[in-house]
Amino acid sequence: MALPSLPALAASLLLLLLAFAVAFSRPSPPRIPTTLDGPFRPATVPFDLRLRGNAVDLPDSDPRVLRRVKGFEPEQISLTLSSSYDSVWISWVTGEYQIGYKIKPLDPKSVKSVVRYGKLRYPQTHEATGYSLVYSQLYPYQGLQNYTSGIIHHVRLTGLRPNTKYFYRCGDPSMPAMSDIYYFKTMPVPGPKSYPKRIAIVGDLGLTYNTTATVSHLTSNNPDLMLLIGDVTYANLYLTNGTGSDCYSCSFGDTPIHETYQPRWDYWGRFMQNLISRVPIMVVEGNHEVEEQVDNKTFVAYSSRFAFPSAESGSSSPFYYSILFVFPSLSSSTSDDLIYVFYFLIAEQYRWLEQDLAEVDRSTTPWLVATWHPPWYSTYVAHYREAECMKLEMEELLYSYGVDIVFSGHVHAYERSNRVYNYTLDPCGPVHITIGDGGNREKMAIKHSDEPGQCPQPSDDEYLGMCATNFTSGPAAGKFCWDRQPDYSAFRESSFGHGILEVKNETWALWTWYRNQDSEDNVGDQIYIVREPDRCHVQQVVDSWPADL
Repeated sequence: MALPSLPALAASLLLLLLAFAVAFSRPSPPRIPTTLDGPFRPATVPFDLRLRGNAVDLPDSDPRVLRRVKGFEPEQISLTLSSSYDSVWISWVTGEYQIGYKIKPLDPKSVKSVVRYGKLRYPQTHEATGYSLVYSQLYPYQGLQNYTSGIIHHVRLTGLRPNTKYFYRCGDPSMPAMSDIYYFKTMPVPGPKSYPKRIAIVGDLGLTYNTTATVSHLTSNNPDLMLLIGDVTYANLYLTNGTGSDCYSCSFGDTPIHETYQPRWDYWGRFMQNLISRVPIMVVEGNHEVEEQVDNKTFVAYSSRFAFPSAESGSSSPFYYSILFVFPSLSSSTSDDLIYVFYFLIAEQYRWLEQDLAEVDRSTTPWLVATWHPPWYSTYVAHYREAECMKLEMEELLYSYGVDIVFSGHVHAYERSNRVYNYTLDPCGPVHITIGDGGNREKMAIKHSDEPGQCPQPSDDEYLGMCATNFTSGPAAGKFCWDRQPDYSAFRESSFGHGILEVKNETWALWTWYRNQDSEDNVGDQIYIVREPDRCHVQQVVDSWPADL
């Protein structure tokens, strides 16, 4: 074999040296900040005017929301966690909804609720049965169309192995009317060193083209669990005849009751099935789920369509519950939206929450995460300090038990706080994250309460509560708003997106927020949230009495 000429060898060496030079000169990725570096100087990303656009709902003709099954075959299949790792709920709908002036509800007993499942695709060796229901949305006014749902089924699977993939089919095998085969993976056994890898967080999702981008990006991040922090379908932006608006009160202010178009719930269930038939979804109620109807009934669609681990977690209501598993633990995901649930429930809910927090063993489940719809620490004009009554009642309790992170929605933008308690920077307070930027058609919030001329007036609305008053201390003393971005606000930006929470160990968790306008791997905000148990004492139950550790 001929040896390479000297010029060729020199060229090869030169190329090799250049390659090494390029490799070694490549800049290292920036260091991810941690809460130990804080508190951070408040930062605001200027609003990008190119993003304003209308958030347009998917029409009923979109292929992604059309009914594709026949007869009583299952559709709108979803998966929900129970209160522990060894149990899940499977939910689905059979039969067609009806809407009009003369409707006749289906008989929920006419179709069985059966799930066949196992560790192998074939055969599925286990079978579980559940219950079914039909709900109606009825209006006591002439000219408004009533609605009755298909048959909604909920089946709880128990005795599952941890961290295990299961295959399942649901439906009624006697018809036969069974679904295709789907799969899910169970949560790990509770323990400080085992946890699901990726928790997706999103709020105020709706069903727009922005929503589709959010869900596409979220799906690409391969989450093990999805938390939806209220405002699910925005069916209440429509009249019963299907006419919709970005602003209901602006367009339909003279209607005798706040109408809804319930088929939007069915569209949403069909669109989301590809994701939530295999990734568990936990839902918190928001103001758009109120949906008042005849006899002052509210939240009927919300409480009917989803399964909730309320009974398993000692709660008597679908409006607050907890799930205990190790991520290291989402041990108190309290969907306690006191603004939108009747306020007299506060005493019952407070007792439940106090007991639930007291029963958490932080040596086994170190992390506590709480979720509810309206934020306590948002600096946007939209819904500014709207949840102050809830904050006054609940904040001290959550602080005393060392809740680490609070996720909220409601405000259609993104904001992350420094560690805060009672509007004061506190190294032991939770990090509050507002993530109501899922993509709904009401558009995003862009105005800040600390900008000149933008401070709202204190509310005198008895429905919301009249608890928010002028600050009595700090830089904003005597004022209802700060005149600059508040110290407790670390980062804010008006963009649609979602977040991913990754718990790394007992004390470190990585939070990442992704914007829809970026490529799927571009980061909009990122920080390690670090627990300091040696510094921040928490309450713990010892012999049924709380004690400071």
